[in-house]
Amino acid sequence: MNTAAHDATAIAQRYIAVWNETDAARRAALIEAGWTANARYVDPMAQASGHEQISALVGVVHQRYPGFRFSLLGKADAHGDHLRFSWTLGPSGAEDLIQGTDFVRLDAGKLSSVTGFLDKVPVGA
Repeated sequence: MNTAAHDATAIAQRYIAVWNETDAARRAALIEAGWTANARYVDPMAQASGHEQISALVGVVHQRYPGFRFSLLGKADAHGDHLRFSWTLGPSGAEDLIQGTDFVRLDAGKLSSVTGFLDKVPVGA
């Protein structure tokens, strides 16, 4: 595995860990370590700027989908300061219900901008 692919996978795994962290203090520490101070997140349903808003958004997802887990789908891909990867979300131990693809811009190895697309969303999700 080349260095860019290894780094892409590691960064994507850390990103997924943020979305799976239900403890606000631990989640804040993960965001602090992996995201720039002025990081932005946007998808078709939400947007957030900065660590506090991003953490709050993750908390809302946990409230809406209790017990659901994010997982990487396929492999992360990177070139330069750009990264893309797909993910799934569903009840722990069950088939995923939601799938998406995120495009990331990095700054010195930290996430500075994430644009998310929803690839599969069931009615009513």
